[in-house]
Amino acid sequence: MSANSAEPAPASGLVDVVLVKGGRTKISYPAELLADDGTRIAVRASWAGGGVRDFGFVRFEPGDVFTEYYWRDRWYSVKEVRDGRGALKGWYCDVTRPATRAGGRLVVEDLDLDLWRSADGRDVRRLDEDEFAESGLSRTDPPAAAAALAALDELEALAREGGFEALLG
Repeated sequence: MSANSAEPAPASGLVDVVLVKGGRTKISYPAELLADDGTRIAVRASWAGGGVRDFGFVRFEPGDVFTEYYWRDRWYSVKEVRDGRGALKGWYCDVTRPATRAGGRLVVEDLDLDLWRSADGRDVRRLDEDEFAESGLSRTDPPAAAAALAALDELEALAREGGFEALLG
């Protein structure tokens, strides 16, 4: 079975989530594999960043828990973010190439575009569009750039139309 096949893979144990950017590993962290139906993969992990990351509109910090959803056929991932007490902070979405899973590794290529939706839905933000423009993807891989921009538009529409519950349920 290939990493992109539509057949369900065993959904238990741990996987290493590997986020690749510009051909290099940006971050790698262990996560509990919750489900893999052959198309969508769900994992849960503690905040893997070092210390606190304050974006101004949300803080990611030690104790935060991310339930992360990746697709083999979509150009994004959606991460539900909760604090250590279980209170929902919101959803952080990465525009990525479709995920691949081979054994204990879940690999995702970050394409710079991101979206944030606060828990109450009042704050929906497109992020890092300047980084995306600087990446040169529109020049080097126009079809991928178009797919990335379409994915960001889809995420924003979902966020503004009530959130991600239907997508993740």
